[in-house]
Amino acid sequence: MDVPMHLKGLMKKLLLLFALMIATLCSAQRLPGNVVPEHYSLKFTPNFSSSSFQGDETIDVRVLSATDAVVLNALELDIKSATVKAGGKELTAKVTADSANETITLHLGSQIAAGEATVHIAYTGELNDKLRGLYRSEANNRRYAVSQFEAVDARVAFPSFDEPSYKATFDITAVVDAGDTAISNGRIVSDDPGPGGKHTIKFSTTPKMSSYLVALTVGDWKCISGEQDGVALRICSVPGKEQQGQFALEATKAILHFYNQYFGIKYPYGKLDQIAAPDFEAGAMENTAAIVYRERALLLDPAKASVDDQKEIASVIAHEMAHQWFGDLVTMKWWNDIWLNEGFATWMESKPVAAWKPEWQISQDDVLGSNAALNTDSTVNTRPIRQQAETRNEINSLFDGIAYGKTAAVLRMIEGYIGPEVFRKGVNSYLEAHKYGNATAEDFWGAMAQVSGRPIDKLMPTFVTQAGAPYVAVTDKCENNDTVGTLTQHRFFSSPKLMQSTSDQVWQVPVCMNEIGGAGTGSCELLGPKEQSFKLKGCGHGIFANAKGSGFYRFSFDPAEYQSPNFKVEELPEEDQVSLVGNEGALLAAGVHHIQDFMALAEKFRGVPTYGAVSELSGQVTFAQRHLVSNQDRAQFEAWVRSVFKPTLEKIGMTPSKSDTPGQLNTRATLVEMLGNIGEDPDAIELAKRTVNAYMQNPESVDATLVDASFPVAAAHGDTTLYDAFLAKTKQKQTSSPQDYYRYVHALYHFRDPALLKRSLEWTLGPDVRNQDMWNMLSVLANPEGQQLGWDFIRQRWGDIQHKAGQSIVGAQFAYYAVGVFCDRTRVKEAQAFIDQHRVQGLDRVARQQMERVDQCIDLRQREEPNLANYLQKAGNGTGQH
Repeated sequence: MDVPMHLKGLMKKLLLLFALMIATLCSAQRLPGNVVPEHYSLKFTPNFSSSSFQGDETIDVRVLSATDAVVLNALELDIKSATVKAGGKELTAKVTADSANETITLHLGSQIAAGEATVHIAYTGELNDKLRGLYRSEANNRRYAVSQFEAVDARVAFPSFDEPSYKATFDITAVVDAGDTAISNGRIVSDDPGPGGKHTIKFSTTPKMSSYLVALTVGDWKCISGEQDGVALRICSVPGKEQQGQFALEATKAILHFYNQYFGIKYPYGKLDQIAAPDFEAGAMENTAAIVYRERALLLDPAKASVDDQKEIASVIAHEMAHQWFGDLVTMKWWNDIWLNEGFATWMESKPVAAWKPEWQISQDDVLGSNAALNTDSTVNTRPIRQQAETRNEINSLFDGIAYGKTAAVLRMIEGYIGPEVFRKGVNSYLEAHKYGNATAEDFWGAMAQVSGRPIDKLMPTFVTQAGAPYVAVTDKCENNDTVGTLTQHRFFSSPKLMQSTSDQVWQVPVCMNEIGGAGTGSCELLGPKEQSFKLKGCGHGIFANAKGSGFYRFSFDPAEYQSPNFKVEELPEEDQVSLVGNEGALLAAGVHHIQDFMALAEKFRGVPTYGAVSELSGQVTFAQRHLVSNQDRAQFEAWVRSVFKPTLEKIGMTPSKSDTPGQLNTRATLVEMLGNIGEDPDAIELAKRTVNAYMQNPESVDATLVDASFPVAAAHGDTTLYDAFLAKTKQKQTSSPQDYYRYVHALYHFRDPALLKRSLEWTLGPDVRNQDMWNMLSVLANPEGQQLGWDFIRQRWGDIQHKAGQSIVGAQFAYYAVGVFCDRTRVKEAQAFIDQHRVQGLDRVARQQMERVDQCIDLRQREEPNLANYLQKAGNGTGQH
């Protein structure tokens, strides 16, 4: 399942986290293990008029020890009949349901012996509107059936051994209406008329796989086709949108060819269908050979797509396709190792995309992802990568930024330490040893240790089994034309008080260093104890302790370098620039550095157009504007923003050119949004308005990357007339591209007029917004003019939010994450009271983490607001760095 770490905006960052945690409050209990499946024969007959389906299944099982009962997972299914054949006898089962544990028990009345048996169950279920199990989706005034079974929702579609270790083969049949078709994991092997006005589609037998990877979609799908390395490819959608899959098809070809070379195991499933569903909760789901996506994660109109739009789709496809090997072919034994699936796919997605589109400079996005993961891991209330989970809520809560982002960053660090080719050999050894089976984290890092000859089996557990990340401090001096020094480590916290506390935690940290401005090549040291000495060839003017931003740790950096004329950030590798900016923001939060150090570093980037560094700076400048600047200093801060960042915009040009690189397009867009909404620069505001007006008249007349940034600026400086025009454009969502539609949707939450923001919130709960898109209202919380308004709306309309989402846990999620935007003790008290009133099992850690973030923000503001005011005053008096 996909979590694109590079997506911009609060809604995008939180979208999947919310979606994956939507679940009933039921717990889940593991199956007894005395009966295991070998093969399922499943027949589904959906009935769209009644929003229901009939199911008929036969499961060939092995009974491991004599028993008088068979226990399976099942939830929200009406069992009509159940029989078990064993030892030449057919026994009619009495069925009892345990909804709390999401199981049914087939009581046989007498024992069956160990050996082969066959279970047959006839049942019915609901085509629900909860975006889980086998659910209904709607578009073009008709209905579709779509499956979403990860993590524990195959049991909502068919009684099953719904745990990842119970792999089996599947024969799937769909009985569908005339004019409809079906897509599943296998190829269509027959399509026969009947019964009645329906037709019956049978699919080829799947390889052994876990129940959560079964897929079925039913509707009038239209597909475009292709082929790569002998594998049949299709991109499918609702009618009228199929041509928007051309970009995805080309990306799929490049990615598949790359993976066939990289993994050493050819794509094992013969065909690959990718389906854009009108309603889908997650970004995408890696069902074996039948991946399902949100429309915006697969479909694209090239005339309306920005660089980020293209990156997002290519990266999501690469993520899901990586799972076909790492997750589907080899699957974790239990959900505590889901990080190995998701983190690996997050790490892997960059490789084929970078090979296909080197001009996108994906390595900078990797460092941005590592910075984000380090920020997530800097709180007391973070969690270890590997964490036990038994209940539904506990399992779903593991699909978070730690599983995806931190794991990807740790894998990237290990790859840098042992080398890309050795790392690849370790991956291939692991896959070959466990293909079509299950494996654990120990299996993975054991393979890496064996292939590399390095202690990866000792290194990885220090990052996987304990929470947090290290802070590596460096002291150095020049002796005999060599740099000699000391490395020390302790846990990093975004809190000065905690940074000064003692901790017994240590990591096995591969620290890769370069001497800034030196002639040496740098080196990597494996830091194991609290303190360790090192030596580098050559002497420069300081150590950069995270070369290429490849390490998962924060590092010390002398802020005096920012004042040195010899220190030129543009001479650092671009990945180092991105790492340095992210690290500086973290050191500011931790009290190691101060706001004047950050301002001095930002000024070093005047005229430096590295898009990853500019993106990181933009986020930190935005935070400062919202939380560290007093009202009386706001005008001076805006002037500082213009003085530092407008020269960069002028250097690359205000107007896009055909010769622009993707990096220049992204840098321009980021600067226009920052200068327009943070710097209140009239030229940037005018450019944004002009761009949006041109786009609304003719989308192909302007650069789509600049359009992305221009919409929030135009909205923030727009009026009711513009709002109404944007809202009217959303009505065209059935015929426009997803990128076009969501530009207008997201812009509705960036207006500054409270009355317009209130309209946006009410609209979100109305019939024009799909359930999957209601999370957009969280964007209001990122809008300074809408923060309190959005929070009040969530509290007052909590029941309506729950009703639309169809799950009782949703309102609490909104409340918990809404708290994290505050930096004000008065508002935090009411937020805490609301959370206490609506506390939900499985979200306690989330609540504590959000409250911790608020405390950190308040502490940072108290420490640094006076320093910022003083810095701006000096700058205004001509004594600053401008």
